[in-house]
Amino acid sequence: MRLDPSYNPQVATTDASGMPKLPRSQLAYARTAPAFTRAMASANLSGALAPEGGTAPWSTAVRSGQTLTGIVREQMASRGVNISNNEAMRLAQTVARSNNIANPNMIHPGQPLNLESLNFSLQQAQAVNQAIAANQAATAADTLNANTPMGSTALAGTAQVQLLTRSDRSGNVVLEKTIDRAIEKGFIPAQDKQAVMNKIVQLSQQHRFAPDDFARLTLMESDGMNPKATNNRCHGIIQFCDGPDRGAASAGFGANPKAILGHSVLQQLDMVGKYFDDTGLKSFGPVGLDDLYLTVLTPAARNETRPNAALNIPGQQAAYLHVNRDMRAPITRNSILAGLHQNANERLGREVAQRPSMQAARLSAYAAQAAVTQAL
Repeated sequence: MRLDPSYNPQVATTDASGMPKLPRSQLAYARTAPAFTRAMASANLSGALAPEGGTAPWSTAVRSGQTLTGIVREQMASRGVNISNNEAMRLAQTVARSNNIANPNMIHPGQPLNLESLNFSLQQAQAVNQAIAANQAATAADTLNANTPMGSTALAGTAQVQLLTRSDRSGNVVLEKTIDRAIEKGFIPAQDKQAVMNKIVQLSQQHRFAPDDFARLTLMESDGMNPKATNNRCHGIIQFCDGPDRGAASAGFGANPKAILGHSVLQQLDMVGKYFDDTGLKSFGPVGLDDLYLTVLTPAARNETRPNAALNIPGQQAAYLHVNRDMRAPITRNSILAGLHQNANERLGREVAQRPSMQAARLSAYAAQAAVTQAL
């Protein structure tokens, strides 16, 4: 929700993860190179790019009485992912575009549908679900270990002590290192470390996003959970902005946004939860890093789902968010992903953000697309 960047990083020839710098030509974001589609279709959950042809085709035929939205929900559920009505409608539009269907409400029995355009959303959702399941399994293990007559009271006492162990088991490495860095910088009292971790994991389960992605978001917005970060219009760990229907008003500080700066990270996380509720984040189904960040920056921009389409985001933004870090170029979903990962790499260390992930595969495909486009 920040209107002005707090810093202006230098443009490098390559990004922090070693990917090639993207070309500034309009072709880089006006159309998708074939290599990008092929790479994304063959990406697997480990983050590696599978050999071309290694992914089984995904298609179906319309049955009598079916709708495109219903087909999308059914097909995703058959692969273990339950999605909301809003997410089903969004993905139905994606399927319609990929099958050259002018009106998604007009399909007929026997019509063949290619569903491979759902692959990225499926894999991203599975990755989020795995992170949530790991956290829930760790919490359940802690419950079984709380064998004292005090019952729930004992669990509450041990939960804080064992929280870092849960974090290690669930693999939230970026979040843990971000919190450690925030403690070193004085943003978070050391005694609040476990409570902050616990609150973020709780929010991630309620709204179905990856805890590490929230850490990447705060690294961009507030240098990693600085509760006093401000640019005079936006304040706090996710930059709650002033004005009607903006983050400060949602958090209950519409009349005095700067008062947010007097609240701790833990208190601001409660405001974050209220803001995510008000912006309907959980209704988008399993939430990827791009949708999570757009919810904070400009929620209306979530309606544009094409990865390389220019997003309608008003105001000046940090160079990291633009294609090729060029502030004359547009902001796209892919440039947001690249920028947030690059920023996390530089602030935390490259070894943290290079863990295998579906988003890493998408960024690798993004770099491949740029190379192909530049050669055309």
